[in-house]
Amino acid sequence: MLRRHFLTTATATAVLTASLPVLAKEILAMANANFADVNGQHVFYSVHGAGKPLILLHGGINPDSFGSNLAELAKGRQVIAVHLQAHGRTPDTDRPLRCETLGDDVAALIGHLKLGKADVMGYSLGSDVALQTAIRHPEVVDRLVLVSGTMRQDGSYPEVVAAFNQLGSNAAMLGGSVKESPLGQAYPDVDWTKLFSKVGDLTKRPFDWSADVAKVQARTLLVFADADSIRPEHMVEFWKALGGGQRDAGIDGSLRPANQFAIVPNTTHYSVAVEPMLPEIVERFLATK
Repeated sequence: MLRRHFLTTATATAVLTASLPVLAKEILAMANANFADVNGQHVFYSVHGAGKPLILLHGGINPDSFGSNLAELAKGRQVIAVHLQAHGRTPDTDRPLRCETLGDDVAALIGHLKLGKADVMGYSLGSDVALQTAIRHPEVVDRLVLVSGTMRQDGSYPEVVAAFNQLGSNAAMLGGSVKESPLGQAYPDVDWTKLFSKVGDLTKRPFDWSADVAKVQARTLLVFADADSIRPEHMVEFWKALGGGQRDAGIDGSLRPANQFAIVPNTTHYSVAVEPMLPEIVERFLATK
């Protein structure tokens, strides 16, 4: 989900979005832009590159979370970048934001596109949506990449959880700030105050998906920043729930788990999605037999 207390100040939000308008225009200019009507939603998606499909799910608020890494990922595969409900070019509806229903939208889009199974990658809020897609619709997910996601609300540091709880009450301030920012100018049709309010309603709700994580069928890569907003203890717990960290892999590595775990150095929750190292880590995982 959305991470950290920077969302509680308009100044920090403006800093976060300062460099986005040109990037957003560049992405849309080179994209094959489309809409799909699924689950009562008019879902925007753009298609980049060619090859095996990779569904790419952005973080909260910012539909261009991956920056130039989108193009890097598209060098070896077909990347389908989705704008989640109320984000970017996908309009809002009366439906509340929930990771479960957003995951249903992703699964329905995969079906709409007749992809059969696709790899799914998400960051922050998108990571939680990707996880729910794999939990609720295992038949449509081949490989799963979760970047800076959690499986329980307390996976984030206490100050982050506290900020989530205040997000709704700060929605008008934050929405007004983003509306005047480069991100707001790039996506003028978004009701930013309403979006912050709905995301706040989502992030304040306790959740625990650990039992479901243990049942995930898709081969999974967990990626975190070394200075993430997620507690390191939770990272390891998440990894163990997926079957990792149980024993030595053996001299030849034959006993290593099928799933993988990566911590990206010199990054934070807010920089890991655009870290140049990320596409290489992801491609190595997706190419693993």
